[in-house]
Amino acid sequence: MRIRFWGVRGSTPTPQSENLRYGGNTPCLEVRSENGSLLIVDCGSGMRMLGKALLGEFGSKPIRAHVLLSHYHWDHIQGLPFFAPLYSKENQFHFYSYRLPGASVEEALEGQMAYPYFPVDMTAMLARRNFTEIHQAPIQLDDFTIKARRVNHPQGCLSFRIESNGKVLHYATDNEPGDPASDRAIMELAQGADTLIFDCQYSWDQIRGRNRGWGHNTWEEGVRICQEVGVRRLILFHHDPDRSDAEIDQLQVNAQARFSNSLAAYEGMEILI
Repeated sequence: MRIRFWGVRGSTPTPQSENLRYGGNTPCLEVRSENGSLLIVDCGSGMRMLGKALLGEFGSKPIRAHVLLSHYHWDHIQGLPFFAPLYSKENQFHFYSYRLPGASVEEALEGQMAYPYFPVDMTAMLARRNFTEIHQAPIQLDDFTIKARRVNHPQGCLSFRIESNGKVLHYATDNEPGDPASDRAIMELAQGADTLIFDCQYSWDQIRGRNRGWGHNTWEEGVRICQEVGVRRLILFHHDPDRSDAEIDQLQVNAQARFSNSLAAYEGMEILI
């Protein structure tokens, strides 16, 4: 698998000079299998530039992709209206997430483009679109096998174990430690993974203090999980909007001191599994 990071910031885009090296766009990943199947994980503001890159790559050829959505908070869906391939009828995208109590996957995504929040609604998106509720059981999406579990985050969030050709990626954004079922789910999905992409937005002081219950985690917890269940590489992800490049540098140094194969995610970073 090849993974490219198009957005790595949490909560809100941060177009600030002190954040330019790691980037200010919110979460969006592109995952390619060895055979070229395309999987998109989350639809944050980084999705806009992914769309431009795909149009440049495919030209007049149709684009087909599966899209995993961890949850519906703005920082994970706000790039969707600006994803240019959705406005071409030749393309096809299949979205997967959990159902909200009062809305299907399609209805939840349509909501951010409804009057008066956006000048056009989803009918302007000419690409073929499918929407599926994803559950705990494994599902096969082209070359990818996906296992999803609910984790501890306000209003819900899914964590994904993505397997392809014997390689394993675990995407664990937006989760807060302390809930036994959630902590157990993350450990199970991370078991023996090649790479863990992990929410490292907060410090322990923040989680124990004013940010308690906000649904985010620490680099220390990511390191602990890697060490306990045999993960080979840790990617620090979902950087706090108030955290500068220099501060993320220091987080990376701290993580590497305890788990040498740790890296802080930045926009444009590519990793191979």
